[in-house]
Amino acid sequence: MERKSFRSLFSRRTVSNERRTKQRMPKDRVIKVLVVDDSRTVVHGLRGVLEQDGYYVMEAYDGMTAIELAKAHQPDLILMDVIMPGLNGFQATRKIRKDSATHSIPIIIISATEQPTEQFWLTKLGANDFLGKPIIRGDLFTKVESQLYPRQVVA
Repeated sequence: MERKSFRSLFSRRTVSNERRTKQRMPKDRVIKVLVVDDSRTVVHGLRGVLEQDGYYVMEAYDGMTAIELAKAHQPDLILMDVIMPGLNGFQATRKIRKDSATHSIPIIIISATEQPTEQFWLTKLGANDFLGKPIIRGDLFTKVESQLYPRQVVA
């Protein structure tokens, strides 16, 4: 497992003024996001920024736990790493898509590699979107909101 510092998790690129001043989308209920990554630093960092924006965050550190939590808690969105011990992001995405209880949950893959072949296969397995590491906070929220509110695309 690669150790990451909390500072290196998010890109140093600044968030646009539009994102800073934009009114957040109204949330008429608690939005549950399942964060799946074998790095506790990544999970902690994502938890912090998502909770700061009003999301309820669940954590999983491997693919099997992610599948179990997805079935039990029906999150509104899953943020999933690719490379994890045991069941990896490819396998977990495929299993989530094949299960009738979880098949419609949007999945955003978070990957440091951003290889076109990786994105191709994950799309074939059912991933909805991709996010590269280091994470650009504005991109994170744009992608999260586009999956949660598909008719109200956020720029």
